[in-house]
Amino acid sequence: MSAVLKPCLKYRPMQPGDIDAIMAIEEMIYPFPWTRGNFTDSLASGYSAWVCLLEGAMVGYAVMMPAVDEAHLLNISIAADRQRAGLGGELLEFLFATARAAGATRMLLEVRPSNASGGGLYRRYGFREIGRRRGYYPAHGGREDALVMERAL
Repeated sequence: MSAVLKPCLKYRPMQPGDIDAIMAIEEMIYPFPWTRGNFTDSLASGYSAWVCLLEGAMVGYAVMMPAVDEAHLLNISIAADRQRAGLGGELLEFLFATARAAGATRMLLEVRPSNASGGGLYRRYGFREIGRRRGYYPAHGGREDALVMERAL
């Protein structure tokens, strides 16, 4: 009999001192990354911002904005060399629990239609498309829509 062990991830609140490491990941994985200011402003606003650690090394991070009984997932990212190992799903599960503990009954997010891996992850974890924001994201040669997705918590 063989057993597959889940990664042993640890989570802690994001701190201003994490932003250099976060920016290194962000700029590696996104053609239009968040800016340093986006992360700084999220921390200053008191958003639920987390770093994900594996064996002491940062492998991901996430930022959620609370809004009454909702959690709006603004950014969830796993380092390029750690993707496709189940870490994104583990981080999502942590965020679901965190949002529920804060009183949220649903989670919302936007994702690019061109982000097939992100959209697939969200669908596997119970998100469903509820709308579209036209021209929401910058794109090479113009703008790209955003799919609006939700999941009950």
